[in-house]
Amino acid sequence: MQFRRLIQPAVLATATILAAGVQASSHYETAPVTSVIPVYEKVRYAVPVDDCRAETVRFPQYGAPGTAPIVGAILGGAVGNAVGHKKRNKQVGAVLGAVLGASIANDIARGSPDRSRVRYGTRHVCDTFTEYRDEDRLVGYDVTYEYAGRAYTTRMKRHPGDAIRIRVTPIERY
Repeated sequence: MQFRRLIQPAVLATATILAAGVQASSHYETAPVTSVIPVYEKVRYAVPVDDCRAETVRFPQYGAPGTAPIVGAILGGAVGNAVGHKKRNKQVGAVLGAVLGASIANDIARGSPDRSRVRYGTRHVCDTFTEYRDEDRLVGYDVTYEYAGRAYTTRMKRHPGDAIRIRVTPIERY
């Protein structure tokens, strides 16, 4: 057990020193690029699309024909005149009855559609739906370069140009 406690730290220290020695001897060089091939990936995405059109629609005409307020005024005036007992009261009643009758007749006629008169108009109608589209998106470049008489390939995010910087770590053989 004692022997094991002494050997483990010694082995760990030796491995660390060897690894540091290998790390320390690595260096950077420039290697010529022999080929660059762009790499694409198919991507599907959704796009909202509006389908709009103009529709002709029928609108009923609301509003009083010109005779409704006139008839209401005549009837209101007659009722107001009949209610009054003296000449002055009959005149005031006729005027108030005419105004009130015209107003009531106009409100009633305006609230109901006139079936004989129809207006046509254009209404803009849109429906929205989702359309799916495919696109080729650039994800990187497969780069082939030469070093020490051999060809190597790596994938890079950016186009490297004519040469790339590589890290060279010599392998020590025992």
